[in-house]
Amino acid sequence: MPVESAAEIADILEYETVAVVGCSSTPGKAAHDVPKYLLDHGYDVIPVNPYADEIFGREANDSLADVEAAIDVVCIFRPSEEVSGIVDEALERDDVAVIWTQQGIRDDEAAARAETEGRTVVQDRCMKVQHRRLVA
Repeated sequence: MPVESAAEIADILEYETVAVVGCSSTPGKAAHDVPKYLLDHGYDVIPVNPYADEIFGREANDSLADVEAAIDVVCIFRPSEEVSGIVDEALERDDVAVIWTQQGIRDDEAAARAETEGRTVVQDRCMKVQHRRLVA
């Protein structure tokens, strides 16, 4: 079952490195403003967007496979129908502890697959909202 409790979410928010799949270079979009908020609050945000060279002054990676740094959390800002493939990419890495889909995004089958592989899953929740509620 995906994480629901405030205590478990608070524990997840203690991780430091967040790869944001679908990170946007356009201010005003949630896929830009949420990772910017996380960056401003001390997280090491790694943008993943094959259509951008740089976001927040950081190199944008084309895919999770291209990220050389260790990743704690994969935060997904892509349509629900793309989640399965992103989860597969995350599961190919040994370092990803948590897969988090943003508000309005979910794939129960992919979530179950990730949990079977020992990963923690949060679905359909905004990291910024949860951070403000539980940490800030």
